[in-house]
Amino acid sequence: MSEYNYQSLKNLIEIDSPSGYTRNAANFIMDKLKSYGYAPFLTNKGAVKCHIGENPRLAIAGHIDTLGAIISKINPNGTLSFSLIGGLSLNSAEGEYVNIYTLSGKRYTGTILLNDPAAHANKNLNSTERAISKMHIRLDEVVKNGEEVQALGINVGDFACLDTNYQETTAGFIKSRFLDNKAGCFVMLEMARILAGKPVKTPVELFFSNYEEVGHGAAGGFDNGIEELLVIDMGVVGDACEGKETHCSICAKDSSGPYDYEMRKKLVELAEASNIPYKIDVYPFYGSDGSAALRAGNNFRVGLIGPGVAASHGNERTHKQGIEATIDLCLAYINQ
Repeated sequence: MSEYNYQSLKNLIEIDSPSGYTRNAANFIMDKLKSYGYAPFLTNKGAVKCHIGENPRLAIAGHIDTLGAIISKINPNGTLSFSLIGGLSLNSAEGEYVNIYTLSGKRYTGTILLNDPAAHANKNLNSTERAISKMHIRLDEVVKNGEEVQALGINVGDFACLDTNYQETTAGFIKSRFLDNKAGCFVMLEMARILAGKPVKTPVELFFSNYEEVGHGAAGGFDNGIEELLVIDMGVVGDACEGKETHCSICAKDSSGPYDYEMRKKLVELAEASNIPYKIDVYPFYGSDGSAALRAGNNFRVGLIGPGVAASHGNERTHKQGIEATIDLCLAYINQ
């Protein structure tokens, strides 16, 4: 459908990277940027930074971290209790397979389930509220008690990462967990690839944050000369919103308040001039790296755009047209 290599998106999505466990994804981003001729580096906090041009005035940020879970208790019957990382929907997480990573580097598999999950044994299966107090992870190991689980090296604090189930359809849709915000990171990588070795009108700092899902991803760490921050994150698709999977969403306001009016106006003008499909939108329940940056007191203007993503924080879906519209709008903003 396009000149873009979506294998990079698939590879990035399939790297488990819930908030707090993002180093492997960061290394992938670093390697990609180096292959394009850039000199990226890690911040002390573990974010990836990369300059396109000298003395950047514009930062473009997206987050590599995702939703997930962390082991909170090893139960006497050999199952695992868990705590959520970010706003994972338990209704969509039920029945999903997970990878569990220990501090020693071992990986185990399991499944997120409701307690007493057999329909033939639990007549209240369908009416039971899905809450972490009523759910567990079933470990794919022959264990009868907590001591046998601990003997495997599994402990409280180990990360549990949901399978992503990445698929591309012949109609151009991409279905997967964690398009929020691996799709935005793909936008940034493709933008860097296209601009490699070319002069840019506006020097750019790429900022791949790693704690957005827990609220402090882009709170700090930007170069001192940054005047504007353009955040690339998922555009909301829902009954209360205008966004479409085939369009780039330009956010006017989210739960943290309105984004910069002049940046939004310029983004709309550029989209109109280049026939880039877009929607202006207001997100009723949403925060971004831009929200974190503003609350931290950074003195720059902030805008927010991104491809429309349906079923956010669940089994998500977007379209290649929406991703490519976002790439085009980013390039137009840089070269205006």
